[in-house]
Amino acid sequence: MKIVVLKFGGTSVADVPQIKKISYKIKSEVDQGNKVIVVVSAMSGVTNNLVELVKSTSELASFSEYDVVLSTGEQVTSALLTITLNDLSIKGRSWLGWQVPIMTDNTHSKAVINEIKTSNILNSFKKNDVAIISGFQGLSSENRITTLGRGGSDTTAVAIAAAVSAERCDIYTDVDGVYTTDPRIVKSAKKLDYITYEEMLELASQGAKVLQTRSVALGMKYGVNLRVLSSFGDKPGTFIMKERDKMEKSEISGIAHSLNEAKITLSGVPDKPGQAAQIFSSLAEHSINVDMIVQSSSINEGSTDITFTIPETDLI
Repeated sequence: MKIVVLKFGGTSVADVPQIKKISYKIKSEVDQGNKVIVVVSAMSGVTNNLVELVKSTSELASFSEYDVVLSTGEQVTSALLTITLNDLSIKGRSWLGWQVPIMTDNTHSKAVINEIKTSNILNSFKKNDVAIISGFQGLSSENRITTLGRGGSDTTAVAIAAAVSAERCDIYTDVDGVYTTDPRIVKSAKKLDYITYEEMLELASQGAKVLQTRSVALGMKYGVNLRVLSSFGDKPGTFIMKERDKMEKSEISGIAHSLNEAKITLSGVPDKPGQAAQIFSSLAEHSINVDMIVQSSSINEGSTDITFTIPETDLI
């Protein structure tokens, strides 16, 4: 049984006409004899609206209930796409994260996938050709819905592709591949036909929005055949692959930037061993990734200043 995984982002499922459009891409895979797992994001703008709903209700909402609210966006998309496919006489059904199940740790809003149990999905292929899975969500050991953080649907797709040993994982987005830099800013940016996992991981970590960092790291770890392409056209896109001898070159593959950065400075930290470890381990416990770190002497004798950056979205 040949399985392919297709992931469609928010702009690819922005409205019902667009959902109907991508259904023909899925049908094309089925017509080729493939079993298809589709992972979907929430419709464009829906997640942001859900976040605002939570904030308007309470500034102190628990992250566990926050996850319950946010996970509904993908649920709507998966059901609408399934209905559309059924109208095309394609046999399939929708799956929520807990139905798969996608098992995660107990860190709400930034959960880490521990295991994906594939038996339910694989058994469904005995009578269905397509499984449409709500991305971005999972189930904790406490039997609570969790979400994987921004861009979590990419992570869902790559993790599932690894779990079922899929032939490939296609990430459909609103651009036709990976560019040397943001083509919306630099008109002369060029599309890359191939890029290595390491190069893509570096670009993603520095702000390139075409793929989420965790998804690239997963693809590299498990050797998933990744491809980024547009849901609005038929171009081949960009393949993300292992380093090859002939790909070793001195030229720059791409340039990225990020506006989602917050700088934090802690002044007067005691200048003794273990202080930095205590600070950063506390951040790690809350799944907050630290980027740049600078430590300098403080004006106060016997102390130091520590400056570091984190994603601005983690300030909440």
